[in-house]
Amino acid sequence: MKETAGRAAAADAAAADTTAADAARATAGLVSPGNGAPLRPCGPGLLSDGERRWPVVAGIPWLRTGREELRERAVRRVEEGDRDGAALVLLADADDWWDGPAPSPGALRAALGAATLREAVRLLGMGRVGTYFLHRWSDPTWLAVLALTARHSPGALPVLELACGAGHLLRELQLRGHRDVTGIDVVFAKLWLARHFVAPRARLVCADVTAPWPLPPPGRPAHVVCHDALYFLPRKEEVVRRALAYADGGGVVLGHCHNSLVPGPVGGLPLDPDGWRALLPGAVCYDDADLTRALLAGAPPRPRTPGELAGCEAMALVSAPPPPPGHGPLSPDRPVPGRPLRLNPLYRDGLLHWPEERWHDEYGPAARAYLPDRIRVSPALLDDARAGRLTPEVAGLARRRVLLDLPERW
Repeated sequence: MKETAGRAAAADAAAADTTAADAARATAGLVSPGNGAPLRPCGPGLLSDGERRWPVVAGIPWLRTGREELRERAVRRVEEGDRDGAALVLLADADDWWDGPAPSPGALRAALGAATLREAVRLLGMGRVGTYFLHRWSDPTWLAVLALTARHSPGALPVLELACGAGHLLRELQLRGHRDVTGIDVVFAKLWLARHFVAPRARLVCADVTAPWPLPPPGRPAHVVCHDALYFLPRKEEVVRRALAYADGGGVVLGHCHNSLVPGPVGGLPLDPDGWRALLPGAVCYDDADLTRALLAGAPPRPRTPGELAGCEAMALVSAPPPPPGHGPLSPDRPVPGRPLRLNPLYRDGLLHWPEERWHDEYGPAARAYLPDRIRVSPALLDDARAGRLTPEVAGLARRRVLLDLPERW
């Protein structure tokens, strides 16, 4: 128990140091989504565009539009030196799609001291979104993300992830050597989870990608990605146009775009394959399910024509060709060498337990292709996994997501 508490305390200290060290980088070059003026520091944890002030909490600039009263409340808390109070104000905010109950003030305050990602998503009242974050490493759409990233690597380009959520892909890229990664999301609570549990060293910005972006183009080619989110957004054409401008000749990757021709359990504002392709003319297209199968098989995915995609549930589009072999940061079937692996928490006493009915309905049918209902893992194999020794047996179970590289405080 003392050892576990010590590890948690050390992780907390590291996260705090990271937040302080990255604060200047997080705000550098930002412009106001309100008037387009450069944002300048105007006190600890505050930025100004000359007309209004914006809070920076946990090293995350909060730059949402259309939330004036919320912004002013958070600014007052920061101005008073009440950083926890500012965090509580912003953690209570949600996106326009959220229909779940709001967490109580007591639960929000308790979340500030959460020891694990599991505890934090529960206290923040994230419901099905929290389940998605906790088990993202197991779902078939995540395997598709890895296969797509392996095939269309950012290489040495800076990466911007739109609607990054809790930072799963940002973490994966950083574990494999990428340093210039930025995530933007409209929900502060998701970025707060990324900061404290998933990707503490990533640059994070809270803003709405359907409004004017606070991140101007970097002045050199970049790699812009948006996974499992664009189908929720209005004004898709505007978002993709800004992504192309930001990429400046680099890559734009749109992953897991739901097909409106195929009914399913997911809502949002999906398009048909021709509609998606019109957003990114000339893009290379993939069936999302093909990407998952390709990763499991250790094979490159096969591009599809819009006609071949008429019956797929979701598709992916990429504006740049794949890099030469050997230039990708991700191997489609092997975890990072030396990283400790743990048994997938979906398994208890060797039996697979789905996290909830909705998760099973959306992901279960495809996940059964690689997650067996029953497993037997020897203590020796688990020792190899925990030590990061990629024996053939460990690598095989990692490919099938039976073994996972989870955040230390999952």
